[in-house]
Amino acid sequence: MASFQIIVGSMMGGSEYVAEACEEIIIAKGHQATINFQPDFSHLIQQITQKDQIWLIVTSTHGAGDYPDNIQNFVTDLGSYDQDLSSITFLMIGLGDSNYDTFCHAAKKIEKILISKNCKTKNKILILDMSLDIDPEALAQTWITQVIDHL
Repeated sequence: MASFQIIVGSMMGGSEYVAEACEEIIIAKGHQATINFQPDFSHLIQQITQKDQIWLIVTSTHGAGDYPDNIQNFVTDLGSYDQDLSSITFLMIGLGDSNYDTFCHAAKKIEKILISKNCKTKNKILILDMSLDIDPEALAQTWITQVIDHL
């Protein structure tokens, strides 16, 4: 059984809904999940000693490729952290609008930071284009089900 820390970056609530939809699947599959709507890097980094912990980061992009306000401090602390993070496994979901040239830029930047810190990923980033007629929660649930089934 894995333990998921779901880290949410949201300005308008879309990422929160996607995170909660993923949480439902994670729990239904017999794993533990904690949603962090105000992610605190120092708290989360203390949790990495737990075996089989996975960070699921669900974030939108705000403004001109910026991070949502609630995840900004987390990203700053992550970027300045100078110790080895190879024990962290992560999954990434980015929400955005492909009509903008900064489409899902926040998620892509966080993914690069995590990889630069030697974190491991279990799957390619899931990009959800909110400009299309989609059900982002259903798409995320299908994706997380497939990822969990291959853990």
